[in-house]
Amino acid sequence: MEAILLLGSIFPFLFVACVVLGPLAIRIIDQYEKGVIFTLGKYSRTADPGLRFIIPFIQTCTKVDMRERAVDVPSQEAMSKDNVSLTINAVLYYAIDDAMKSVVNVRALEYAIMQFAMTTMRNIVGQFELDELLANKEEASKKIKTIVDEKSEAWGVNIHSVELKDLNLPESLKRTMSKQAEAEREKRAKIIDAEGELLASEKLAQAAGMLATTPGALHLRTLQSINDISSDQSNTTVWMVPVETLRAIDGLNNLLPKIAEKVSK
Repeated sequence: MEAILLLGSIFPFLFVACVVLGPLAIRIIDQYEKGVIFTLGKYSRTADPGLRFIIPFIQTCTKVDMRERAVDVPSQEAMSKDNVSLTINAVLYYAIDDAMKSVVNVRALEYAIMQFAMTTMRNIVGQFELDELLANKEEASKKIKTIVDEKSEAWGVNIHSVELKDLNLPESLKRTMSKQAEAEREKRAKIIDAEGELLASEKLAQAAGMLATTPGALHLRTLQSINDISSDQSNTTVWMVPVETLRAIDGLNNLLPKIAEKVSK
């Protein structure tokens, strides 16, 4: 009977303690989280997702989001290897692999990663000339990822990728590059035109040689030209002179000096 009375007197206190301390002892950890539990300020264990219990006032639980995150690295001025000033920004993707390290080894994890990525990005840009950087953005991104990943490994972080988004050049440099590209296109056009002229002259020379060495070929070519002209409906008048007449005139021109020389004697 005394035990029942004692239990009845204690029960209200137990009920109040459960009501007050119960919420402090219960922790619900979502599927995408993990809980880092400290006992009297010292790391004791990492709790998986689900319903978990801790000792109030003795243990604390810090939830860590394990999902992949995207960090926008702010735009900043950088100097390339060939002393060209440009503005560059990037986006960094990472996820936490070790919840304990992300809580114990670093304070303000995302801020630390962003600051280190900014410094690394400036250093890597300084290792490339402007043309190399524009042509090999992926290579520069891989170098930034490797360096940041090595540093953040101690923070329990895995860097998935780093992507350079924008490379903003000064307006004067943009105009210069545009003129350079235009001059390069004009150069290629002139080279192609010259190569075409050379090829055409070679073919014309071959055709002239064949016409000169083949009897009657020049006459047939003349007849073909006449046929092409006759199909034109314009008022063009064509006077045809036989080739033999031209040859006779040429021979007469060669003969007249000889006759004049004999007459003078």
